[in-house]
Amino acid sequence: MLTKQSNVGTAEQTYYIIDFDSTFTKVEALDVLGEISLVGRPDRDDVLDQIKTITDRGMSGEISFTESLNLRLNLLKAHRDQLPALIENLMGSISDSFRRNKQFLTEHAEYIYVVSNGFKEFIIPIVTSLGIRAENVFANTFVFDETGAIVSFDPENPLSANGGKSQVIRNLNLDGEVYVIGDGYTDYEIRASGLANRFYAFTENVMRPRVVEKADHVAPSLDEFLYHNNLSRSQSYPKSRIKVLLLENVHPIAVQLFEQEGFNVEIRKGALDEDELIEAIRDVSILGIRSKTNVTARVLEHANKLMTVGAFCIGTNQIDLDACTKKGIAVFNAPYSNTRSVVELAVGEIIMLIRSIVPKSNSMHNGGWDKSAKNSFEVRGKKLGLVGYGNIGTQLSVVAEALGMEVYFYDIVDKLALGNARKCKSLDELLAVADIISLHTDGRKENKNLISYREFSLMKNGVIFLNLSRGHIVEIPALVDAIERGKVAGAGVDVFPQEPKTNNEEFVSALRNLPNVILTPHIGGSTEEAQENIGNFVPGKLLEYINNGSTYGSVNFPELQLPLLKGAHRLLHIHANVPGILAQMNSIFAKYHINIHGQYLKTNEQIGYVITDVAKEYADEVVQELKGIDNTIKFRLLY
Repeated sequence: MLTKQSNVGTAEQTYYIIDFDSTFTKVEALDVLGEISLVGRPDRDDVLDQIKTITDRGMSGEISFTESLNLRLNLLKAHRDQLPALIENLMGSISDSFRRNKQFLTEHAEYIYVVSNGFKEFIIPIVTSLGIRAENVFANTFVFDETGAIVSFDPENPLSANGGKSQVIRNLNLDGEVYVIGDGYTDYEIRASGLANRFYAFTENVMRPRVVEKADHVAPSLDEFLYHNNLSRSQSYPKSRIKVLLLENVHPIAVQLFEQEGFNVEIRKGALDEDELIEAIRDVSILGIRSKTNVTARVLEHANKLMTVGAFCIGTNQIDLDACTKKGIAVFNAPYSNTRSVVELAVGEIIMLIRSIVPKSNSMHNGGWDKSAKNSFEVRGKKLGLVGYGNIGTQLSVVAEALGMEVYFYDIVDKLALGNARKCKSLDELLAVADIISLHTDGRKENKNLISYREFSLMKNGVIFLNLSRGHIVEIPALVDAIERGKVAGAGVDVFPQEPKTNNEEFVSALRNLPNVILTPHIGGSTEEAQENIGNFVPGKLLEYINNGSTYGSVNFPELQLPLLKGAHRLLHIHANVPGILAQMNSIFAKYHINIHGQYLKTNEQIGYVITDVAKEYADEVVQELKGIDNTIKFRLLY
């Protein structure tokens, strides 16, 4: 990993030598040309594999470049008429960090040279689109026959031979510091020949171990290279320096989304206890968890870089929201993404339990055959009582009515009834009327043991009972007692006060081996569809916050949906909600004659969040003064 150094301000000019294939672009151009030129050939896939293998062997230094180039051109069978299609393809394959930093490339165009063993015919149109000068491109040229077929390359060009890049740099006779950025062994050779001060192995698109081990530094992106050299860049902080820690087997799509952004992603399959998380969270900017990992105030004391937490589930009771807010850490969750999955599990379990399917199935596995209707009922006409009428409760209400059930609900918040559902004035009223009771409350501390001995005593004899919400809401000994006495004829439980942290730990509970009880390992939202939805939704919110400052959907921050940042710098100021902060900020902007493009403010009981878009030209002292305002919690800058 790079360490920040400063080499700006020296008397010598710095020159930047940049490779093209797999550096300036995400792909190897001749590989793409092969995909175009070989269309229709039955051996196309085999030939493409050969070309790619030859490319990799040449780039890693296993075979000479001249041999690599000859072999590939002979296999390509390409034509001049196919070059426009290649250029169009390459335009869409420019490396993300190069596209982001067009301003740097344009402003330093005089001192940037693209030196490539590729070909000018397709390189010049690509690099000039980002401001690089055509005369600063040194590359091979194709040789065409009379029909326009590509048959060879110019043998007089030094870049057509081994050691060609070093020869080009030697001929340029650059007077100053020379930095080389590339992914191939030929780029390292410039440094090895003494013609460059540093070689940066560029790994945004491909990582070649033999090249990386030769590098002075590894640059996972152009942002990282610019940051390392204190140069102007598109991002206030290179994304490769943003560490993401994802726990508890979050969906792979989430990993992919973060990696596509260039973040440094670490994955752990299980949950972490407090001490383990304290050790793991150092230098982490984004934390992703599910329901088993507790983010406590003690953990947050060691989270020196944490900006945001994503709960890849509905609830956030496992996160100390108050401590997060005080430290300026935004928290997001997935309140809707697995709603349907939980509803379907509830409906399935209601039917299974009221029909006594589980004991009949268990009996058959032991050789029994109980073909009777005893203790087996339809759900039609039964009264379903919903404790909690949020996203899941309301959708379950609609589905239950479609099955012919009467729906009653109780919620401490005034909710509009859907369909023919009836609102109960109290929890006691609901418990007394329902044939089936399903819990869908949140995980706040006040709900601990919401259902205990007293509540079970108020229920009908033979009630069906489900808890698919939070483990601590039901006092387990009271539920066990109600089942053993026959008060509860069947129970479905998906959540427990104590749950194993990993799939390898034993599940221990007094509910084991009780009759007509369905136990599931906290899988209410664990369907492929739900997990993929969550895997898309939560990273989307986290990335909006990191990249744009938007907090819409946060459970603890003032919610702001911000416009995209264009032509300005965005200053994000999080502070304790006390009077006068905005006035102090604006007095600083006025003092330095800063033009404000846009300003947004929202507060909640604890904090205020001010976003100010300003013109790019301002003194460094402005940032320091903004950070120095009393009651400032966190300050961030987006370019």
